Amino acid sequence: MISTIKNLYEHDRRFRFAFIVIIGIIIFSSLSFFSPYDPDSSYDVPSDQSPSIKYFFGTSSRGQDIFWKMTFAIRNSLLFGISTALLSRIISILVGLTAGYKGGIGDRILMSINDSFIVIPILPLLILFNFIFQEKMSLFLLSLIMACLGWAWDARLIRSQVLSLKEREFTRTAVYSGMKSLPITLKEHLPFVMPIVFATMINNMLWSMGLEVSLAVLGLSDINTPTIGTTIYWANQHQALVAGVWWWIAAPIAISTLLFIGLYLLFASLNQYIDPRTRLLRMGG
Repeated sequence: MISTIKNLYEHDRRFRFAFIVIIGIIIFSSLSFFSPYDPDSSYDVPSDQSPSIKYFFGTSSRGQDIFWKMTFAIRNSLLFGISTALLSRIISILVGLTAGYKGGIGDRILMSINDSFIVIPILPLLILFNFIFQEKMSLFLLSLIMACLGWAWDARLIRSQVLSLKEREFTRTAVYSGMKSLPITLKEHLPFVMPIVFATMINNMLWSMGLEVSLAVLGLSDINTPTIGTTIYWANQHQALVAGVWWWIAAPIAISTLLFIGLYLLFASLNQYIDPRTRLLRMGG
């Protein structure tokens, strides 16, 4: 893994840029552990102060230092994206490995369920869940719901890889040696699909954080927990642009844009690296 990252960093400019951006954002979010202000408190600093040496990102109409507020917002958004991606990876791995290796009626049943989740309109369903749970809707609950809705495409991708792996010689050798189905899928097939799992995890993070921003801006998530989306929500509620407090809404938009570009470039470079066709092109094949 370390050698792969080193190789990508040295030879892929997209990966190098994405790596530096994401490391910088992680360091920025880790500053939340040293914040002098409580993220839930208000009027700790003078309101509507423009960016300066004292207040790097300015202050909000709620009397909050936007720099320190954004450290909590980015940290929570990253944790939300990672937890959603990890939970959905578990489901997609279980479904993809089982369907691909078992085949037959089990494969058809799992893929029928998989295809049903693919065609579900996710945004209207998330809005419905918000109205059902209302004040009980926490960031963790939203992450759990989105993980249960966001695994289907990747499960089908993993299944297609396993369909190829189970016809290879090493799988037949494992079967003839008496290995059970579960050890074969976990020990023999899972290592081969892990690059796909890692690449799709980044893509799933992009998807989940983007949806969270959309829901939060509409006031359809836990607006009391600081995230990128809820920061924009409260800026809109206080009509920041109309009042001339442009830095309140500019900070989350700028940082989230940088984060999303970094994650996308990281996904694109990893996806190109694990694709044997593009790897041959880079080698002149």
